[in-house]
Amino acid sequence: MIQAIFQYTFMQNAILAALLASIVAGVIGTIVMEKKLVSMSGGIAHASFGGIGFGYLLNFEPIWGGLFFAIGSSLLISRITKNGKIKADTLTGILWSFGMALGILFISLTPGYMPDMTSYLFGDILSVSNSSILYMSIFTIIIVLLFIMFFHSFMMYLFDEDYARSTGMNVTLLEYLVYIMIPLGIIVLIKIVGIILTIALMTIPVSIAKMLFNSLKKVVISAVIISTFLCIVGIMISYYVNIPSGACIIIFSTFVYFITWLFTIGLKRSRHSHKKHHE
Repeated sequence: MIQAIFQYTFMQNAILAALLASIVAGVIGTIVMEKKLVSMSGGIAHASFGGIGFGYLLNFEPIWGGLFFAIGSSLLISRITKNGKIKADTLTGILWSFGMALGILFISLTPGYMPDMTSYLFGDILSVSNSSILYMSIFTIIIVLLFIMFFHSFMMYLFDEDYARSTGMNVTLLEYLVYIMIPLGIIVLIKIVGIILTIALMTIPVSIAKMLFNSLKKVVISAVIISTFLCIVGIMISYYVNIPSGACIIIFSTFVYFITWLFTIGLKRSRHSHKKHHE
């Protein structure tokens, strides 16, 4: 039965998209979690909606408009908040709402019937096209190559930025790379779970991995594996139960997160009890 399902092209695309998204979630999610950029990433994801609406208005591929708005918002947050006059969370909130408002405005001005924005807002992995797979693959390759090339620099930058700067490392370059990689990753994840649920897929697998491992390399690799598992199971459940795939993936991921959390809590108590018993 399951083997028959995978004979369908749309299901093959969904699995491939899940793998690409999982790689992105593992890499970008780890960076976002370690640098405490979760809220900012949420703002960038929602700001991209303005670009998606702009694409519909001018009749070009909406995802490229979303990418332009996402990168612009990311670099704007990075540069403006450096002077300390505007807090990052304040600017994030402004761009978050401004991007969504622009998207709604542009879509309402689009000639003809108003397009269905459900897949952009909540994701629809079962409708991923070959062209979507192509750009997702390109963005994922760029992200992975940059992460591998600058891995040791990233490791130092993520855990001790001041020390990295004192060693003569070009921290500004690393910041630019991070603030460009995050929007690229967000655009990949939007096709899977949508703008609204992107942050969940970016943080849940990494959070589970961090419960199990301390090493950055192990966290990234295990987060990719965990995310792949969560996405594929979510896809299968959504297919059989006939419910939205993005929401299904996130609900299942949240369930697994709390199961893992309870397991680790129980394991720590068991070890503590065992240690006291031997003392």
